[in-house]
Amino acid sequence: MPGYATRKQQVPIAGHTYHLRVLTDKQQFSDPDGHGARLGISSAQWCLFGQLWPAGRLLAQAMQRFDIEGKRVLELGCGIGLASLVLQRRGADIVASDIHPLAEPFLAYNAALNELPAVHYRQLRWDVALASLGRFDLIIASDVLYESDNALLLAGVIERHALPDAEVVVTDPGRGNSARFSRLLSMSGFSVNEERCPMDDHDVPPYRGRLLHYSRAAA
Repeated sequence: MPGYATRKQQVPIAGHTYHLRVLTDKQQFSDPDGHGARLGISSAQWCLFGQLWPAGRLLAQAMQRFDIEGKRVLELGCGIGLASLVLQRRGADIVASDIHPLAEPFLAYNAALNELPAVHYRQLRWDVALASLGRFDLIIASDVLYESDNALLLAGVIERHALPDAEVVVTDPGRGNSARFSRLLSMSGFSVNEERCPMDDHDVPPYRGRLLHYSRAAA
C-alpha cells in the first residue's frame, strides 16, 4: 500500500472528459522517508499537489483555447497535471514541473489514464536554478501565489526561463499576492491583461477568479 488513498475524478473540458487520479481528500499524508520534508514540504502542504483546485481547472480551460502554435510551454507547479494533459492532447511542446516527489508518478498515471503519451516532466525548485531546463515561449501556472514569498520566487523562475519574446499565464483565485507578482514582471518588461472569470462552469458574478496574461516583446 502506498500510504495514501486516491479516487478517480472526471473533468469535462470543451466537450472532452479527462480522467484523473487524485488524492481522496485533504487529509492524506505519506512521507515515510522524509523526502518531502527535506524539500520543504510540510505535512499541511503535502496533499495540495494531489487535488484539482478551481484555478487548475480554469487554467486547463484556458489552455484548451490558447494559441500554442510553435511555442515551447512550461507548467510550474503542475500537481496532477490537468493543464499539461490538455496541452499534450493538443500536441503542444509541453514540459510539466513541480517540486512534490509524487507529482511525476501522478502525472504519468493520468497521462496513461487518458491514453496520452507521457508528458515530459522535470522536478523544479523555484529557489534553485536549473539551467538545463532551458527557455520557453509560454510559462503557465495555477494558484501558485498562496504565500507572500512566492511572487518573488516565481518572478525569478520566469526571469531564468522565459524567452525575450514570451507570454505568462497565471490563474489565481483572488489572492493578494498577485499585485506584487504583476509589479515584479512589469520590471522585466511584461505587460498584463487581467480577465475576471468564473472559477468553474457553475459560478456566476461576482467573479472570484482571475486569468492573468502577461506578454513581453523582444527588444
